Amino acid sequence: MAFQRRRHHYLQRFRLMLPLISAVAGALLCLFALLSILAPSPVETDHIHHRRSHSQINVHTDDDAIRKPEFRVPSGGGKLDRDVWTSRNSEHFYGCSNSSSKFQKAQVVTKPDRYLLIATSGGLNQQRTGIVDAVVVARILNATLVVPKLDQRSFWKDSSNFSEIFDVDWFISYLSKDVKVIKQLPPRKGGKMLSAHSMRVPRKCNERCYINRILPVLLKKRAVQLNKFDYRLANRLKTEYQKMRCRVNYHALKFTNPIREMGEKLVHQMRMRSKHYIALHLRFESDMLAFSGCYYGGGEKEKKELGAIRRRWKTLRKSNPDKARRQGRCPLTPEEVGLMLRALGYGSDVHIYVASGEVYGGEETLAPLKALFPNFHSKETIATNEELEPFSSFSSRMAALDFIVCDESDVFVTNNNGNMAKILAGRRRYFGHKPTIRPNGKKLYRLFLGRSNLTWEVFASGVRTFQKGFIGEPKELRPGRGGFHENPSTCICEDSVAKVDKHSGSRKIGKDNVTKKNVANDDLDVDDEFEEPGMDDDEDPNDLVERSMSNETISDYENLNFEEPELDEFPSD
Repeated sequence: MAFQRRRHHYLQRFRLMLPLISAVAGALLCLFALLSILAPSPVETDHIHHRRSHSQINVHTDDDAIRKPEFRVPSGGGKLDRDVWTSRNSEHFYGCSNSSSKFQKAQVVTKPDRYLLIATSGGLNQQRTGIVDAVVVARILNATLVVPKLDQRSFWKDSSNFSEIFDVDWFISYLSKDVKVIKQLPPRKGGKMLSAHSMRVPRKCNERCYINRILPVLLKKRAVQLNKFDYRLANRLKTEYQKMRCRVNYHALKFTNPIREMGEKLVHQMRMRSKHYIALHLRFESDMLAFSGCYYGGGEKEKKELGAIRRRWKTLRKSNPDKARRQGRCPLTPEEVGLMLRALGYGSDVHIYVASGEVYGGEETLAPLKALFPNFHSKETIATNEELEPFSSFSSRMAALDFIVCDESDVFVTNNNGNMAKILAGRRRYFGHKPTIRPNGKKLYRLFLGRSNLTWEVFASGVRTFQKGFIGEPKELRPGRGGFHENPSTCICEDSVAKVDKHSGSRKIGKDNVTKKNVANDDLDVDDEFEEPGMDDDEDPNDLVERSMSNETISDYENLNFEEPELDEFPSD
């Protein structure tokens, strides 16, 4: 009975609480429903978490970004596996330009009443190429050569004549077996001076071209003057003619005593300062930069100034600075030259002689190079005004002084592939392959462009790799490659026994074992073209309008255009 009463009591209480429980449960259900509407789905939650994680990674990457490598240029040249002042195996090569026994003497082949005159064109070194070629042309025509006339009217405005630059008596006597040379035309019968018929020939005119085009006029007129005579003889000729070119260029053309003596003084001054020195043909003047069509970051001022100079040459195409730079056709800046030399192993203690006119941008442009190489000299800094006074008013005589100092240097560095660079490169090959550095601009371009993202070690290694084949060592250029004045391979011989000994490790001493061979192949097919590894054909600014004739051979004579346009007053050196 008591149990039933308690049970009835609990049920009664439960019935009373049931509405409250239902109300609370309903309220909770409503709350859960509201939360389910407002809260994101589990998938969205996962996306939010993923984005937060990703955002955290980005922030972490930005905060702890990989630092760019530091491009710190050392003061020293570092340790290399070669002597930076000599060329490997150069002792086995030497100049050989003597004529063969079959080459007849001038007295035998020279015909009477045939006189050849030439008027050269350009700066000193461009005129030099014309003089060399004129001697060969006189031989081809069996004519007497009158001492060449130097260019006194074009860009350089130098009034010097031949005898004021070169030793004319030495020139005549040295060549007496090859070509008869006289100082002026002889008088006609009756005392009147013989007058020469003026004409021009196309560039890179070969032997057949001269015989067919000039000889008939010469036979009729007796005396012919070839005007604007630069690059008017084919690059490839018979071996005897090539060797004659070398005899003229490397032996017959000797500067006058005053020029030689002053040049030797400058060399002595450099030697007093250091055992070794580098000569740098900087060629960073405004005329060269304008002609190249390159841009160096000087903004509108630079574009306006160089553009005005460039308009002097009406035959030039519109410039494309980026393309020119990519193709390696722009001179390096002075700073880039300095970095290249440091990477090649030349420290800040090295003395540099700079052969240059007025550098575009002045001291501001030169400052980075001088910071890298404080021992910085020029003829104006190592000679007095009084010493230079006899030469300073004549651009060709001043250029001759630079030529001597550059030729005598331990290392010659050229910043372009102009006339002085080519002639000195060939001369230094002929006289023992002294180091001659020409920047491989096409490959170095990318290194200089991205050097801020490189360590010095990586940059320097890249420079050394790209400069292989561009430092003047023997056999860098194959026979027939490039211009003959730059690569006189026909006139360079090799001690082949020494070469064999180098590879075999033994050498038998005996007269019969000593043999010499010419580096060039005398039977070279003139139509063959050789490719230098990793380098496209260089484009000589002198030949911008002569491209169609650059591969001219004997069979091409009939197709020559004798009225090709000219580049007036090209800034030749």
